[in-house]
Amino acid sequence: MKTEEKLNMTMLCDFYELTMGNGYFQTGFQDRITYFDVFFRDVPDKGGFAICAGLEQLIDYIENLRFEEADIQYLRGRGLFSEEFLEFLRNFRFTGDIWAVPEGTPIFPREPILTVRAPAIQAQLIETFVLLTLNHQSLIATKANRIVRAAQGRTVLEFGSRRAQGTDAAITGARAAYIGGCKGTACTISDQLYGVPAGGTMAHAWVQMFDSQYEAFKAYCEIYPTNATLLVDTYNTLKSGVPDAIRAFNEVLRPRGITRCGIRLDSGDIAYLTREARRMLDDAGWTECQISASNSLDEYLIQDLIRQGAEIGLFGVGERMITARSEHVFGGVYKLAAVEDSQGNIIPKIKVSENVGKITNPHFKKVYRIFDNATGKAEADYITVWDETVDESRPLELFDPQATWKRKIYTGFTAKPLLCPVFQNGALVYDRPSLPEIQRYCLEQVDTLWDEVKRFENPHTYYVDLSQKLWDIKQDLLREKR
Repeated sequence: MKTEEKLNMTMLCDFYELTMGNGYFQTGFQDRITYFDVFFRDVPDKGGFAICAGLEQLIDYIENLRFEEADIQYLRGRGLFSEEFLEFLRNFRFTGDIWAVPEGTPIFPREPILTVRAPAIQAQLIETFVLLTLNHQSLIATKANRIVRAAQGRTVLEFGSRRAQGTDAAITGARAAYIGGCKGTACTISDQLYGVPAGGTMAHAWVQMFDSQYEAFKAYCEIYPTNATLLVDTYNTLKSGVPDAIRAFNEVLRPRGITRCGIRLDSGDIAYLTREARRMLDDAGWTECQISASNSLDEYLIQDLIRQGAEIGLFGVGERMITARSEHVFGGVYKLAAVEDSQGNIIPKIKVSENVGKITNPHFKKVYRIFDNATGKAEADYITVWDETVDESRPLELFDPQATWKRKIYTGFTAKPLLCPVFQNGALVYDRPSLPEIQRYCLEQVDTLWDEVKRFENPHTYYVDLSQKLWDIKQDLLREKR
């Protein structure tokens, strides 16, 4: 198989998924209904929340699950799998149920962001891809949202394709960055595939190609008069770059009545240079000329530039967004939460660890977000057993599951379920929103969080609490496992 051929993503699984699947088949567990939760333990960059992304690619993956004959032959050649199991794989399809948090939703540690109910082999086989797509895109969407918030309303574009860690990281990373709030990308194929608006103007090579910088700028303005953003730092930003740009604007754009244009800086003391460039442009009458900046930016550098009075209307952010350089791993995990017995009764399961943070929350669960009706702000998330409901007409007492004496009673609230049905009996039942709809939803939901939760440094802890019933079940299981 050549990597340029279309790959069967069913085979993008850890090998132990297959050895366990064969083991389940041999021991008669292949049809046992299981419940698996996806959750994460820590917010990247020690932030107050993360952004969920990647569901669209997961849906495509589930709908195309199947083993080709070449896959069966490969597995047979490993000499580990029974012929009965290989025959089972030949007709393999996903027939289970999936619930998930919609893309763009702010999410918090230790709450299910996706739940799978399916026969054991099916639920086990999809683990790797589920985690891969949710971990990657949630990481990038979270980083992008931090950077967009740092820009305080200024435009942010994703510029990182050439520094991404592989082709898929560049393509879906641009999609995730858009969900997080970026206005567009430099990655053309992400526009072609997903509708992430792609754009770009010139690199330093364009300027170097001509005999003079002025000729390069003039030619570009003539070819792209309505999209003229000139890279002014190839030689000397203030002595020649900005003056040559102004000359080109005067000679090409002004006679056509075009007043909207731009310059970009990719090096030097960005705060100082943009302030001086703004003064020069304004003095020349180009008050609508937008100044863009790039060069290894992240949320902290952007905050500093704004504090220093940098005159920047657009930030192009590359490697530190597309690789989430400060936090390379999202850390989502896929853990068994329950199984069904032969009568269909749900039997909760728990993973116990000496590391308290790794003890799982058992059972088939629901997640509610509690909104204060007076402010519209999210107050806490509330995890319950699947058959519990929240009565909004009555006071709701929540308590910290790690420090149960910390309690608060909520009145005048709305409890919104977070997990939506995506697949039922293997059939897609989810109405997929468009990418712009996901981005708008993300920005709206982030706005429901208190500013204290959105701080970059020492954010307020947003509480994720368990119902009394779920907490009691967890404690009973912990006592059993002593």
